[in-house]
Formats: sequence, structure tokens, C-alpha cells
Amino acid sequence: MSAESRSTLPPVRLPSDAELAREALGAPLFARAVRLARWVGPGTQVDGNGELEPAQLPEAAAALGLDPADEDARADASQAWRVALDTGLVELTGPEADGPEADGSETGGAETGGAQGPQSGGAGEFGGAAAGEDLALVTGGAPAEVLDLWLSALDAVLADAAVPELDDLVDALDQGGTIDFDRLDWNPQREADFLDGVLANLYLLTVAEGGAERGGAVPLPVLAASMVVPDGMARPTDAVLEQVSDAMMRLDDQFRQLEPIGLVEYRPVDEAVLAETDDEEPAAGTGPRELDAEEVSRYGMVRLTPLGLYGLRARMREAGIGAPAVGELADKGADALLDAVCDYPEGAAQAEIEQWLTRRELPAAVAELLAAARGADQGAPLRRLRCQQALASAGPAAEPAVRAVLDDPELGGLARVWLAERGAADVPAPAGAMVYWLTVDTIAAQLATDPDADELPLLMESLTAHHTGFFDQAWRVEHPAAGEVLEAMGRLHPDRKAAKEARKAAYKARSRRI
Repeated sequence: MSAESRSTLPPVRLPSDAELAREALGAPLFARAVRLARWVGPGTQVDGNGELEPAQLPEAAAALGLDPADEDARADASQAWRVALDTGLVELTGPEADGPEADGSETGGAETGGAQGPQSGGAGEFGGAAAGEDLALVTGGAPAEVLDLWLSALDAVLADAAVPELDDLVDALDQGGTIDFDRLDWNPQREADFLDGVLANLYLLTVAEGGAERGGAVPLPVLAASMVVPDGMARPTDAVLEQVSDAMMRLDDQFRQLEPIGLVEYRPVDEAVLAETDDEEPAAGTGPRELDAEEVSRYGMVRLTPLGLYGLRARMREAGIGAPAVGELADKGADALLDAVCDYPEGAAQAEIEQWLTRRELPAAVAELLAAARGADQGAPLRRLRCQQALASAGPAAEPAVRAVLDDPELGGLARVWLAERGAADVPAPAGAMVYWLTVDTIAAQLATDPDADELPLLMESLTAHHTGFFDQAWRVEHPAAGEVLEAMGRLHPDRKAAKEARKAAYKARSRRI
């Protein structure tokens, strides 16, 4: 898949492999491919490309429980056959399937079991087909093996989805029967890259903080615009809007093809709303009107399924893109855990930490987390914040390990906060230097999390309001981020007088370190 500008995406929460394998087996297109692999037999005939002979399609459709007289049903059977071939559920038989030096005279009706003799361009070239060895994995394989089969099917469907419609291909044939790509205005790699980019954006929108709260559904115009509208263009031009509309129609067709493999749940574009839009002419200078949620949904809504999240994550990881999953750090050390979750949204970080804790004895796990939270590097404040979040769910068994760091200059403040919140007795009062150090550390962690958060000025006001003469002491704090924190407070503190004091303190802190 095409690489994102970010090297690491937010982590995704996935069901177990067993649950995902059940989803894969239930995906309509994959299930049909399996049924055809079980149906294939001595009478199966294929053409030179391995496709089912047209005369076989009604029988294949019937085997799938579809109407053999229906053209769409026969097309569904043909698509399922291609997936069965691409996944190894079905294998071609006959001389050319075994190798180029095989004697083609041995193919034919009697030898291959065909009901009729070889036909021109058909079974005479390949002979027939049989169930592949991989079919046994459907019922006897591990969940991971089933998912590997499904991933192969997904690759095949994605390749087909990037191909123009049949009518467009027919129109682009030259006199020699070859596709004129210039006339078609279709570049296979460009189309594949476009679809990959759309799916990458859909993945990111789904796993981003708040994606679950939206139900994971993304309006089709949003996806189309994400690929077409240039960065920084606040108001798209009419020409760009036309490109967005064209991209929507292309994606509408592609998502219809991707839904049967289980990648997405898709509400197609309502053709009636397009006709309504064409009939509506906005008044000059007014621009397009705002649409409500129901109107937006009529332009198409797409949601990645859990299986789709799994599939796209696998493709991105294969392309070298960091795409973590919640739970994959459960067997790592506390240092690796805290370093990783510093880049996670808060909810995903908490979920990862909770899974990590459930795999360990609590006292030892807490001691390991506290040790990993130490440090004077730039990422240390955020590590300590994540450690504090991890300790929030720890019970009484964690108390000995927490008390053990009461005298630690970097962890003593954190430990006192944890003990005080639980009403613990005999908690020594912190020295003044520790209070100011903890305040600076806390603000540094929040700046690292989101320097533009609306809550940050309120946090600064709350922390400094409890300490008279805060800025007279803060610049003396032996914290590597003291100058940076004071400068940020000079910009963001809601009280103008306090902000001015913060700027003076920042200057002193910087001068002190020269």
C-alpha cells in the first residue's frame, strides 16, 4: 500500500484470530469460492485462461444456490471462481498446468473426465480443474492459515476493483483487439495506488481517536476529497469539486465490489440524490448549502469491518508502514511499552497498558513500570504520565512498589499523588522543590501529548493557583524542560499577569543553563 506521511499509525483493536477467521469464512465472496472448490470435479472445464467455460457457469451458479438463468448470478459464479483460483482453493489440471513440456494430446474429455471433448480455446488447453490442497485449510487449518487464504482473496478482489468497467474496456479496444490505454485514460498502477490511498485514509480515519465514537462510518465525499482536494485549500474550486464527484462515482463502484469479500460495510450512493443535486442550482455567490447527517449519508457511507481492519493492517505492515495493534506489546518489557504508548491516543494507550498488566504479577509489574519511567530525556515526562495512568488501575498490591520510590527525585511526587488518592497513611509531605518539579513535569507531559489542547491553559492556571510565588521558584527547578514549560506558560496562561511572570521566569531558566 502507499506509505502514509506518518511512519506509525494509531493502534487498532482487533478481535482474536479465531473470530476473524470466522468472519472470513462468512464473507459472501470467500464462502462462494469455497463452495466452488468443493463443487469442482471431473466434468469441470476451463478455457486457456483458467476461466470456467461459459457452458459451465449456469451449473456453477446453481452450486452456489443462485439462479442459473440469471446473468448476474453467472457473473457472481465467475468472480467466485477467479477467487478460488487465486487463493489456491482450486487448481488447474492438465498438461499445461503441470509444465510446458507436457504432451497436450493427453488432455480431452475422456482423460480429464469431461462430459464432452475439448473445445477450441477451452479444456483442450488446460484440461480441467480440481480442488486445491489449500481447501483442507478451510476446515482443518489454524485460524492464521484461514486468514492467509482470505488475504490472498482480498488481493485478488482489490486488483479487480482497480480495473475499469467492462463497457469501458470494450470501447477502448483497437482494431487488433488490444486495449488502447491512452484512449481509455487508465493507468493500472495509478488506479491501484489511488485505491490503496483511499483505503489507507479510511483506515486512519477509523483508528484515529474518536473513530469508534463515530461508529467507524465515513462519508464517501470525505474519502474522495481526501484524495483530490489539495492541502490548504479552504474552499475547493468548481473544477476540484467536479474531480471529487468523479472520484466518488469511481469509489462507489469499487466499494460495491469490496463489500462481498468482507472488507467493508457500504451504503451506496443514492442515485436519486444525485439527480436532485443536478436539478438544484445554488444562488450566485452562495456556494453549496450545508447538508444534515441523513443527507450526507445518501452520498454513500463506508465502514471498515474488523476483518477489513485486519486486512488493511496486514497490507500496510507488508509495505513497511508501522500499524500497531492493541495487545501486541503484552510480552514486551516496560521500557518498550511506555515508549510505544507515548505515541498512542489516550484510550488506546490505556487499553494496551491494561493488557500488559494482566500478564504479570502486579507488584513486579509496577516496579518495572516505575523504573522505565525514569529519565531526563525529552520523552521522559510523557513516559511518567503514561506510567501514572497505568498505576491508576492498580490495586493495593502495588503499594509496596510505589512506596519504594518516595525518595526518588523523579518519581517521588508521582508516588505521593497515587498514595494520597487512595487515602494511604503515613505519606510524607513533599519538599517544595519536588512540588515544583512535579508541576513542570506534568505540564511538559501535556505539551508533548497535545500542545494545542484547549484544556492546557486551564491546567496551567489550576496548577499555579495553588502555589504562591510559583514563577519565583519554577525557574530554579532542576528539570530539563523547565525553560520550555515556562515559555509555553507565557504564551498560554489565561491570566495576563501570570503569563508575563512566566515569560520572565523562562528567560531566567534559559540564562541559568547557558
